[in-house]
Amino acid sequence: MASKSFLFVSRKAPFGSGHAAEMLDAALIAASFDQQVHLAFLDDGVFQLVKEQRPDALGQKNFAAAFLDLADYDIDHVWVERESLDERGLSETDLMIPATVVDRTALTRMMAGLDVVISA
Repeated sequence: MASKSFLFVSRKAPFGSGHAAEMLDAALIAASFDQQVHLAFLDDGVFQLVKEQRPDALGQKNFAAAFLDLADYDIDHVWVERESLDERGLSETDLMIPATVVDRTALTRMMAGLDVVISA
């Protein structure tokens, strides 16, 4: 099977629905089948990467630890939209993992160069 490049775009907050955890699961599954996986976080999705979250206080499962394992799945391309960080009063130093912060225009160009874009 030929490898494809996938971009998983996370736009949802980490808690309150299963969207964020399911998107991460799908990315990890694709990567485990030797697909080239990229992750992008924009809108409220940037909250998924914020350090020191306490989902247990909300009665939610903490799936954020899986972000620390991305390198084990050869997921090296993690992008965060600058405008989304700015609009939410966040900066790159608030993130739990290294990520490339890009502006909206650059992210759009990167998306166009990939085989499959999945957004939730």
